Amino acid sequence: MTKDATISGNIEEYLEILYKLGPHKEIVSTSMISEKLKIAPASVTQMLKKLDNLGYVNYSPYKGAILTDDGLKIAKKVTRKHRLLERFLCDVLKIKSHKIHDQACEMEHSLSDDAERALCHLLEHPNKCPGDSVIPECDLKFTSCEECLKRKEDDVEEVGKRNQNLIPIIDLKDHKKGKVSFIRGDYKVIRRLLDMGITIGAIINVIKVAPLGGPVEVAVRGSKLALGHDIASNVFVEAIDDKRC
Repeated sequence: MTKDATISGNIEEYLEILYKLGPHKEIVSTSMISEKLKIAPASVTQMLKKLDNLGYVNYSPYKGAILTDDGLKIAKKVTRKHRLLERFLCDVLKIKSHKIHDQACEMEHSLSDDAERALCHLLEHPNKCPGDSVIPECDLKFTSCEECLKRKEDDVEEVGKRNQNLIPIIDLKDHKKGKVSFIRGDYKVIRRLLDMGITIGAIINVIKVAPLGGPVEVAVRGSKLALGHDIASNVFVEAIDDKRC
């Protein structure tokens, strides 16, 4: 398996679509990608085979493709840049809503990681784009937005990037566990979570995720809590495999 030193905008576009259609690493059919990108199925198949060879997807003929961990990292990064740009275009530049998506698509592939981080600071670490889709967490080696702000003078290269793909508590399945690794929000959010016993390194056991944006019932440090959807969407964990427990 070989990977390109640089990733083309075309590859990023495919990975972004795969993430949008299968955010939890579900298999996405060739026809779904073809319809979304308005590209012939044969061309989609050819690209999926290339992405499989690069290690970004696992492709199954006549079924479709599923993102690998490496592919998911890239897909989340591009999606994050796109949705931050949409927030910027909407809130700061006041671009008309029907023009925002296409403009963000043109800009996302050229936005550097340092510019992405600065944009997040400027926008005060938003969690959703104007269309109400969740903005993926950053991949920097921070445990909170507050920690990132304290080191805002450091370049991304100095900070480093985490190896794991994190997921918000809201995306954990019933009876699954995760270790808290990143909290999005200001000091008020961190303080509120601290009062509930939810700190970096804490093990969260999801009891039940209510449908339609309802609360998430969890167990942490021997206590049971009901977390609102917004809070559960901004606490990110490293999923724990039951086999390791």
